[in-house]
Amino acid sequence: MKIALATDGAVVSPHFGHCSEFTVVTVENGKVTDTAIVANPEHQPGFLPEYLSKLGISCIIAGGMGPRAQELFVARGIHTIVGASGNVTEVLRGYLAGSLEVGESACDHVDGAEGHEGHGSCDHGGHSDGRGHSCGHGK
Repeated sequence: MKIALATDGAVVSPHFGHCSEFTVVTVENGKVTDTAIVANPEHQPGFLPEYLSKLGISCIIAGGMGPRAQELFVARGIHTIVGASGNVTEVLRGYLAGSLEVGESACDHVDGAEGHEGHGSCDHGGHSDGRGHSCGHGK
């Protein structure tokens, strides 16, 4: 399985679509077998779900993501986990151990705000789906 963590350097980005890069981790039998840093291409509504799908991503971990973006990922069979924060290595370790604690989505998104879907003002009062770890560790 491939996991993409929305990152800004060594920390999980609070805003998926505006992260500086993605830390793409390949996991086999519960162990990390490869890690790559992939620059976030220019942000365009609806582009990232297709782009990350083509990279073989099956799960995304981010601080925040709008509901429309989550719907687009689900339509491509990609699970999203929002509300994560902290050091990338620690977040990944928690996820793989099944103990990742997530809070609310770091951004409260309003569809259509700012002239494009899913990006309103960040106020740290968003939502979290609370599903946790359903995309299957170590596949």
